[in-house]
Amino acid sequence: MSSNVVTRFAPSPTGYLHIGGARTALFNWLYARAKGGKMLLRIEDTDRARSTEGAILAILDGLHWLELDWDGEPVYQFSRAARHREVAEQLLAQGKAYRCYSSAEELAAMREMARAAGSALGYGWRDRDEKKAPVGITPVIRFKAPREGETVIEDRVQGRVVFANKDLDDLVVLRSDGTPTYNLSVVVDDHDMDITHVIRGDDHLTNAARQTQIYRALGWKTPVFAHVPLIHGPDGAKLSKRHGALGVGAYRAMGYLPAALRNYLVRLGWSHGDDEIMSTEDLVSWFDLDTIGRSAARFDFAKLENLNAHYLRTTPDAEILRRLQALVPELPDGGDIAARIGSDGWSRLQHALPGLKERAKTLVEILNNAEYLFAKRPIVLDAQAEKLLDEADRRTLGVLLPRLEEVEPWTPEALDAAVRAYAEEAGLKLGKIAQPLRAALTGRSTSPGIFDVLEVLGREESLGRIRDKALPTKTA
Repeated sequence: MSSNVVTRFAPSPTGYLHIGGARTALFNWLYARAKGGKMLLRIEDTDRARSTEGAILAILDGLHWLELDWDGEPVYQFSRAARHREVAEQLLAQGKAYRCYSSAEELAAMREMARAAGSALGYGWRDRDEKKAPVGITPVIRFKAPREGETVIEDRVQGRVVFANKDLDDLVVLRSDGTPTYNLSVVVDDHDMDITHVIRGDDHLTNAARQTQIYRALGWKTPVFAHVPLIHGPDGAKLSKRHGALGVGAYRAMGYLPAALRNYLVRLGWSHGDDEIMSTEDLVSWFDLDTIGRSAARFDFAKLENLNAHYLRTTPDAEILRRLQALVPELPDGGDIAARIGSDGWSRLQHALPGLKERAKTLVEILNNAEYLFAKRPIVLDAQAEKLLDEADRRTLGVLLPRLEEVEPWTPEALDAAVRAYAEEAGLKLGKIAQPLRAALTGRSTSPGIFDVLEVLGREESLGRIRDKALPTKTA
């Protein structure tokens, strides 16, 4: 299917790719893919004081990790400044913009007067028809916005949004130093890049009105606008770091899977019936702008964790292992973890993954729960495990030990049979034996199934760990 739909993700490289930006990128990517179109990437780096190379790399890295590809090469907005100035001069030549000589002090006084009068700002309007340039003042160029009537946005998410033109001032399109401003640059770039749909946060709604006026003044076709409600915290307040307004890299470091994060983000504001878990293929098939809600979505870490747990369980072990290997170097103690795992520990970890995946919500939890695989003898017990190994429990292990030494082959089924036979003979519940075994083998009170643990550790290591904690049986 071919389509003339072209969307764009246009981040400002003044910081990391935050979670709201990631959702905006996802919505643009999905709509382009759903319609058989293209998604372009534009780095809006015109704020030279705050834009950094590190932030650009973080944005690109975050998009790559989320597996959101774009078409063509990234466009860097600053490199197009000459084109933006050209259009500003065109507006000036056509009488649709004017040179404004008002000083900062004069503009501040006009703003205050407008506020006191309860009217629109309108600053700079005194220069609309100025013919003589004051000496010694380098002007800005202002867009000559219409004073009468309305500017209407037919938004695909918000519906019909009406702005009274008297409330929209004459915005600066070219600063006195010759640098273009945001609203002009965006219009020129979206036009030149053939953008058909602008999908972004609803904090840009007023900008949409200003940009629409510029489009009309230039005689250019206005793109379709779709302004998505912002993401809030669980308490309904503006999303902050305590709610989860972190960089995408932070979610990767916390052990989330990109497919799970994509699935979660798309449900923040968009829905397809009651479906919660959706493959990428489903999303591309189902996504449309008309099913984006108008209410702010609420970020919920618990829901994200539960969704991630599902993806951990359903993702092939080989892929989980690959992601664990990629994650370890990024962790604060990654060097220590890598040293403990060693060169041969990854195969043991992969063998244990089926049991580890069932009890974890993140990749980091898998690593934490896998510590027992690489622990050195004698195993150090945590506080809860200590309670499971009193003197009686240690003597139970002492009785069980020779029976386990005789198990052949060393499989979960054979081990299960041996332990159950002893439990029945001793008149004990299985848990009364399994829990001390778990403590002796892992140093913890929770782990994957105990017979799986015995198998993964192997005969020699398992018997050695039990021997370290067992007390010899009393003999007559």
